[in-house]
Amino acid sequence: MAENATPRFKIVVLAEAGGIHRPFVDAAKVWLDKQAAGNTFSVECIQDSAKIDGAFLSRYQVFIQRNYPAYGWTPTAMAAFTKCIIEEGRGGWIGFHHATLLGEFAGYPMWPWFSPFMGGIRFTDYIPKFATATVVVEDPLHPVMKDAGKTFAVDQEKRYAYDKSPRPNVHVLARVNQATYSPDTRTKMGDHLVVWTTEHYKARNSHIFMRYHTELFHNPAFTTIFRNSILGVARP
Repeated sequence: MAENATPRFKIVVLAEAGGIHRPFVDAAKVWLDKQAAGNTFSVECIQDSAKIDGAFLSRYQVFIQRNYPAYGWTPTAMAAFTKCIIEEGRGGWIGFHHATLLGEFAGYPMWPWFSPFMGGIRFTDYIPKFATATVVVEDPLHPVMKDAGKTFAVDQEKRYAYDKSPRPNVHVLARVNQATYSPDTRTKMGDHLVVWTTEHYKARNSHIFMRYHTELFHNPAFTTIFRNSILGVARP
């Protein structure tokens, strides 16, 4: 972005702090900062929901939930996010991985509103080891999937399983071909979606179920989908 230029839109990123996810979160910040320089948007990162209320959200056009789970938010943040971003569509939303960690965790109850937003799913299990697999693009004409190709590999990803596929309730953009898992695993759910959008909400939104290794930011299909999602959900 040119010096002193006004950003075309503003992004806030709610990122999971510390732990095993820190390398991905840090790599995502570096990548986002580079994108911001070329696409005239600005990025602010926060690591908890304490700041989130209606006034705070009004400053941004895109909300990225980067590996941050759907529990442990303050009641004020939950109400403001639900109303301002999703139901009234005053901003777009992009979620990564832990955004669909839906259930009871770390002493927190499930956020009842968030499961229907993600297609009615509930976390049940995950592959205990990392697995490489092929992703199949189902809707190559959707703006999020533009130039991502028909298939692409994602290396060494930690994959979750749910009580059911969200397919009946969402617009499917891509799925993982579970027959290509390497190493193979018994933890499979059949119809395993990895990119989708929930269209019956006012907010433009996309969920990307990939997030583990920093190598993803060297995967052109992943970075294309991420970039497309940002530009697609933004409301300048």
